[in-house]
Amino acid sequence: MSGRLLGYGHRAPRVVRRRLVAYGVLLAISVGLMATSSTSVALELQRGLAFALAPAQDAVNGIGVQVRSIVGAIAEIDQLRRDNGTLLADNQRLTAENLRLQALAPENEQLASLLQIRDSFQYATVAARVIGRDVADVNRIVTIDRGTADGLAVGEVVVGQGGALAGRITQIGAHAAQVVLISDPSSTVVGEVVSNRATGEVVGDIGGQLVMNNVDATERITIGDEVVTAGITLSNGIRSPYPKGLVIGQIVDATRDPNAVIQTAYLDPALDLDRLEVVLVITDYQGGIPDITQLPTEQVNPDGTLPGSELPFATPPPTPRPTKRPIPSPSPSLVP
Repeated sequence: MSGRLLGYGHRAPRVVRRRLVAYGVLLAISVGLMATSSTSVALELQRGLAFALAPAQDAVNGIGVQVRSIVGAIAEIDQLRRDNGTLLADNQRLTAENLRLQALAPENEQLASLLQIRDSFQYATVAARVIGRDVADVNRIVTIDRGTADGLAVGEVVVGQGGALAGRITQIGAHAAQVVLISDPSSTVVGEVVSNRATGEVVGDIGGQLVMNNVDATERITIGDEVVTAGITLSNGIRSPYPKGLVIGQIVDATRDPNAVIQTAYLDPALDLDRLEVVLVITDYQGGIPDITQLPTEQVNPDGTLPGSELPFATPPPTPRPTKRPIPSPSPSLVP
């Protein structure tokens, strides 16, 4: 006897008999159903039950279809949500990229213009980007991303689009330099009116405009005239800090006192100095006061020659002293 039946004790034979009876009844019912399933009565009964249960079956099937539709819709909504998130991220990325390209457009335009004139420019140049601006209302100073490591030096001239004058380097480091723009009040450039060669001092104004002072009152100033750097060279080899012919701006107004000997002109800069993005630095123009070794000298060697390759000091030639004219001796024939 199995271990499971041992737990029933003396009731084990009764349990076995009950189970055998149940198995037998079920077996008999199954055999009976199999025997009667093909009879006409059984077929009619099946059809009747199928007809009676058809509405319930349709309802269950409809519920199943609806459940499947709901589950599919939920899955589709979830997929759409994920796709929408991906599209939103792509849209934000494209928007940011578009804004970046729009911000770079002016810089690219200026760079293209500078590269076009660089090959035809008569001076050697180094391209630089503007990386900082002085935000003060008075100063007009920018910082560029080039310095002594790129061959730049204090005093070198900076130009923008079209080779127009922008300013000069005043402070410099290894990888950056500070440029004072011509619109800064501390800047002074000797300008020349193209139409009549009248000259004056172009200085920066607080509003960013340029003022051309000390113009000869006898010179006719016309609105729209272009003003360029005069590039005047003084005596003793002192050259203008700015090369000749760089565009400064255009005259938009002028004032003159009838009793004054000078007049004042107002210019619009040729460059939008508040929106400079890229510039060219002229590296091979030597302006200003020359080096002490290149100045004329009065020193001479014992033999009268100049030391090394020095230049003679420009002195006026000595004025000859007047000599007394000798008194002619009287002729012997005139002696009494």
